Formats: sequence, C-alpha cells, structure tokens
Amino acid sequence: MSDQTPVFQIQRVYLKESSLEQPNSPAILLEQEQPSVDIQLAVEAGPVTEGIYEVSVTATVHTKIKDKTVFLVEAKQAGIFEIRNVPENEMGPIMGIACPQIVYPYLRGNVADLIQRGGFPPVHLSEINFQAMYEQQQQARTAGTAEGALPQ
Repeated sequence: MSDQTPVFQIQRVYLKESSLEQPNSPAILLEQEQPSVDIQLAVEAGPVTEGIYEVSVTATVHTKIKDKTVFLVEAKQAGIFEIRNVPENEMGPIMGIACPQIVYPYLRGNVADLIQRGGFPPVHLSEINFQAMYEQQQQARTAGTAEGALPQ
C-alpha cells in the first residue's frame, strides 16, 4: 500500500431485521389505560472483509398495560462502511460513535413507521448521544464489569 490516506465511506445502509408482535390483540386495544414503554438500544460492530465493516444498531420497544404486552417491536438497522488506513486507537470511536450516528436516524424512522403500520401512534425514539454511550461502555470495561456496557 503506497497510499496511506485514511478512508471512511458509507457503502450501504439497510434494514437488517424487524418484527412487530401484538400477542394480546384485539382485547388489549380496548384498554383505556396508558401503556408503559421500555426502550432498549444495542450497538454491534464487526469486520466483513479487509477494510469493510458492518455496524448495526438494534432497538427494542416493549409497551405494556399492567403485565400484558400491547406490542413488542425489534428492529436492527445496519450499515456497511469502508474504513482503511485509520490508526487502531481511532477504530473504536469510529465504529462505536461515528457509524451508529449515521445508522440511527434510519432506525428511528423505521421503528416509528412499523409501530404506526401496526395501528398504534408512532413511538419516536429520542436522539442518542453515542459518544456518551461509548465512553460509558469503555469505563465499564476498564472497571472490569459488563454493567452499562453495550452488547458486542
């Protein structure tokens, strides 16, 4: 390799997986009570081939009334990125912060759309500070605990 210029390019962003479950419909739809909403996020990253990486962000949205599920949505949005000639110590922040920030807006739109198509008002995922999330993960690793860490 004579050219050592750093390369960072988006090759593709795609919806890798999605599901919507309404196990208690139609009866749960007649409930007047406001549901509780639990939202979980996870980031995964890994190599595809030399200089090509896949980074995915998964959102799980679980709404319940009392102990009964109203709906459960899980969606995984992924991106393929070409990353070359980048120092090893910069790869973590690129794959843990920069790439998820690119993929996440697509995930937000797909989750809201899937929930709305299921007959519910859309749930809009809030903005995420992936830098803070990444730093929290690194601190947890340094402390030798998996608590607060992103699933790998």
